[in-house]
Amino acid sequence: MKIGEKLKLLRIRMNLTQQELANRSELSKGFISQVERDLSSPSIATLKDLLESLGTNLKEFFSEPENDEVVFRKEAVFVQENDDMGQVISWIVPNAQKNMMEPILLRLKKNGRSEIYGPHAGEVFGYVIQGSIKLCLGGNSHKVKMGESFYYIAKCAYHIENTTARESLVLWVTSPPNF
Repeated sequence: MKIGEKLKLLRIRMNLTQQELANRSELSKGFISQVERDLSSPSIATLKDLLESLGTNLKEFFSEPENDEVVFRKEAVFVQENDDMGQVISWIVPNAQKNMMEPILLRLKKNGRSEIYGPHAGEVFGYVIQGSIKLCLGGNSHKVKMGESFYYIAKCAYHIENTTARESLVLWVTSPPNF
């Protein structure tokens, strides 16, 4: 990791000149310039002061994004079929359980249904891509047709069923991950 380059990007993102950063951190403009060009290395205390002036800290500065991947190819999809329940789950984002939300594609065969999920501190969203489903939410049920969506806070048990003769396909997202 090039500390100087990363500091420069932070400074520019904050719309600060080298002189403004120097004034905020009580350093010289020349020193800031040398650090940004990796000609000089700041002490930990000085780096900490610089980062505070830039609105961050050591932990955030040195943490690397865990997953730079943005696009997930078909080859990365994990599929699990459950004939007893008449469902096929496709995890379309690998390792999504470590993220803040988890999207899946749920294919329900005739009379197929999902697992019953208990209440949790989170939200649930779904979009029916094909067919129609019955959303069972607590003691209530709702018919959701192709092109329609559902959204709720998961305060009670829930699941979905396909009560039709046609196959249904649902994009289903939970936050936090729950599948």
